[in-house]
Amino acid sequence: MAQIIDGKAVSRAVRARVAQETLALKEQGVTPGLAVILVGEDPASQVYVRNKEKACAEVGFYSEKYTLPADTTQAQLNALVDELNGKKEINGILCQLPLPPHLSDKEVIARIDPAKDVDAFHPENVGAIMIGDYRFLPCTPAGVMELIRSTGTDLTGKRAVVLGRSNIVGKPMAMLLLHANGTVTVCHSKTKNLKEICRNADILVAAVGKAKFVTEDMVKPGAVVIDVGMNRENGKLCGDVDFDAVKEKASAITPVPGGVGPMTIAMLMQNTLTAAKRQNNA
Repeated sequence: MAQIIDGKAVSRAVRARVAQETLALKEQGVTPGLAVILVGEDPASQVYVRNKEKACAEVGFYSEKYTLPADTTQAQLNALVDELNGKKEINGILCQLPLPPHLSDKEVIARIDPAKDVDAFHPENVGAIMIGDYRFLPCTPAGVMELIRSTGTDLTGKRAVVLGRSNIVGKPMAMLLLHANGTVTVCHSKTKNLKEICRNADILVAAVGKAKFVTEDMVKPGAVVIDVGMNRENGKLCGDVDFDAVKEKASAITPVPGGVGPMTIAMLMQNTLTAAKRQNNA
């Protein structure tokens, strides 16, 4: 029976660390500030934004929220980003994705000052992650690394398989595992012999967006299994991994909910703190 990796407990530890460092920063006259932009009325995005506001309050950050109507133009959105780039009290800028179809997320991401891009989506920050010389790490992959570390697993020389090649999770996840000296394979919808590749993985990270895609026969006995998926099946939240079956075979596994999810916002708080320190030479 696998160790169930408690993302809520690990995220609490990260937030507590951030709160403690924020107190020390405030003594130097610096309060980390995060601005969140929400365009339109996507219910899931509204929940995420509320959770980010709560997290900011909990760790002692200053926060601003900009809720824009769905018919906001690209020029109006760009102008807001420009304004926030110039605000000294704002250290991090986050534009909640997805945007309404008529707006370009690429244009907005490229507009954000790389020093304030706490999502680490700007091409400059993506390139920095590739060469291992980065300001920030993307929140979800960084959270996954914290969860793997919490199990005491040393990644050096281990075989790591990432299922999914998205710019937000799959690709940066592979880079972080590589920086930790793992031997990394990235799989996707065109990969051949997928089950065989997964069965050789010491670390398996699933980020494909398909409910219970990873079955027990795809998992090596004793593997660490990280489930990044957030799917709904019969009205219930579930991951990309068939949790009940796989937990009998893995050495450690994240549940959904309560695994990777809480870590994403915790790492956003960490990135905003890092941004505040760098911008104030603190």
